[in-house]
Amino acid sequence: MFAVIFRAKPGVQDSQYIETVTKMRDLAFEKYGCLDFVAVTEGDQEIAISYWQSELAIKRWKSDAEHTLAQDLGRAKWYESYIVQVVEIKREYKYNL
Repeated sequence: MFAVIFRAKPGVQDSQYIETVTKMRDLAFEKYGCLDFVAVTEGDQEIAISYWQSELAIKRWKSDAEHTLAQDLGRAKWYESYIVQVVEIKREYKYNL
């Protein structure tokens, strides 16, 4: 399993941002097999972690035309800066989840 960690310093996030995030999340689940998605904002930092079965699915998601447009809008309007990390999960431990 793989995870994509998106850490950002948000800029102005308008109603178009909210619509786009919802649409992109739905697209990730429905078309590219995203397994889970969690996002939080604290202070001036946003962190989103999505989980995927394969690195290929992540690459396809990244290159999707609608997602590419959303990324362009993010850089132009909604984020001051961000970093994306793709990691492979080697082990997982659970307690009552």
